[in-house]
Amino acid sequence: MENKKQPLYGQLVDELKESIEKEHQAHDLLPSERELAEIHGVSRTTVRLALQELENLGFIYKKHGKGTFVSGVSDSILNLTGAYSFTEQMKSLGKEPSTKILEFLVVESNNYLSEQLGVHKGSQLVKIKRLRLADGEPMMLERTYLPYKRFEGLTSEMLEEKPMYDVFYDTYNQRIKYAEEEFYASIVSDKDAEYIEVPIGSAALNLVRKTVNQENEIIEYTLSVARADQFRYKVLHHKN
Repeated sequence: MENKKQPLYGQLVDELKESIEKEHQAHDLLPSERELAEIHGVSRTTVRLALQELENLGFIYKKHGKGTFVSGVSDSILNLTGAYSFTEQMKSLGKEPSTKILEFLVVESNNYLSEQLGVHKGSQLVKIKRLRLADGEPMMLERTYLPYKRFEGLTSEMLEEKPMYDVFYDTYNQRIKYAEEEFYASIVSDKDAEYIEVPIGSAALNLVRKTVNQENEIIEYTLSVARADQFRYKVLHHKN
């Protein structure tokens, strides 16, 4: 650690990142704070700061009483040029996706949701809160709003039996034309942190999706919060 212009913990962040990328596999247990301090010749305070930075960046995650582990972000780089499907993405990674319905009810649209879905204020909406899991581990929390008039008769059981877009097509003859998606980083809320099982104050990746059918109607508005230690995204730009 000879770079005098960079703080010690910043230098340690770079060293640990390089070690993680070259020497470790996803979910490997890292040495303890004390061991890392001895290995790199720094204080435990410096190690703690570096680990916090790496956790915020999504390179590691902590399990209370068990230690610090390498995250699976390198295996979970997603291409943003196509609409995101949690089920298909997890299957492609060799993981078993599952969904837990936390909330399913009919609500009245407020001003914000009316604007997003293009419906009148007070219109009935189906509100669905789902926890998405891979191999039994919480990965993403989704809050979805659907126009009730398009999905009358929809039940939580239907969404537990098959992917939502399959239900759209098979049961309601709703063919998707395109999905508009926006991604941004934030700090997870205390309540959402409990659902996705990350420490309060952890970094999160947010996804906002509007799905449009062949009649150019918005049929889905979804707000998702994903674990930053499990997801990294990339965009491929094609030269014309």
